[in-house]
Amino acid sequence: MVLRPPGTLTEDKMDPLTQGTLGALLPQSVSKRKTLVWATICGLMGGLAPDLDVFIRSETDPLLFLEYHRQFTHSFLFIPIGGAIVGFSLYIGLIPFKLSGSFRNFSLRTTVGFCMLGYATHALLDSCTTYGTVLLWPFSDTRFAWNLISIIDPLFTVPLLSLVILGTILRQKKYAIIGVAWAFVYLTLGFLQHRAAVDIGHMVAAKRGHMPVKLDAKPSFANILVWKVIYESDGRYYVDAVRVGYKPFVFEGESIPKLDVGRDFPWLDPGSVQSRDIERFRWFSRGYLAQHPNFPNRIIDIRYSLVPNEINSIWSIELSPGNQTRHVSYLAHRGSISESKKKLINMLFGPRTN
Repeated sequence: MVLRPPGTLTEDKMDPLTQGTLGALLPQSVSKRKTLVWATICGLMGGLAPDLDVFIRSETDPLLFLEYHRQFTHSFLFIPIGGAIVGFSLYIGLIPFKLSGSFRNFSLRTTVGFCMLGYATHALLDSCTTYGTVLLWPFSDTRFAWNLISIIDPLFTVPLLSLVILGTILRQKKYAIIGVAWAFVYLTLGFLQHRAAVDIGHMVAAKRGHMPVKLDAKPSFANILVWKVIYESDGRYYVDAVRVGYKPFVFEGESIPKLDVGRDFPWLDPGSVQSRDIERFRWFSRGYLAQHPNFPNRIIDIRYSLVPNEINSIWSIELSPGNQTRHVSYLAHRGSISESKKKLINMLFGPRTN
């Protein structure tokens, strides 16, 4: 049973508004005045197109979506192909207008070029988030996740959208150039914040006497100020929230044993469908798996939670001991969003002092 189709939660893909906006900015920044509106349309469509892979899914195999979302449509190799498909489609739709005299100056080459530029921004922006993007398909199935920005961040998106609209109205590409510069500056700031969060995470681990096997930091929802730090030590995962800034602060969190399939699921046949599904989920989650503390047949991806210092995973898979020939179930968990929002806001403004 799939409680909620994969791809409907906030951590699985960059929001379409941001993708379309950045896709429109790049061709705008290199277009001429007479082609600027068309460049905006082509870039917008190209920037949105790679996420059409969300339609690759199966009713019987819920993990198929996890394998194909941000896969071949998001690879560097596919950029010219995907851009060309979008460009040809738009150009064919433009033919009736060209015959009537409108849009006569827009060639197929220009259209495809604008679409390729928009298409190229998508995978790079996705890789700046935490979900993971298979940039080097088909040569590698490594999921690149640079953890620089949340999938929704108003401080990133709103200025870009405003500049796109302003540039389109005034037919001036200088606003798009400013937008591209802002995107670079903000992502650079995200990189610096990420490094600071990682450094604090290592200090927290050292204070506990731990030597992390691996340690990651990811931005919490809609900001680059509070980060979720996860590290592995002595067979356990430790999760903390870190507010990075002029006065950094650590919100100590929870820990949980790392998944050990032989220990946690002794009844599981190593050659079964469900055993293979666990390995598929492990690849997707970069190994950050644990047995659910309250539901012994569930495996959670501890990287994602609404509150950054909690192990309240927003998705999991569930095994069926009685039928190991069927695929695992994929479960999505929302919890109390209003309560989680209050906790995150308190972290953003720091601990209260009397």
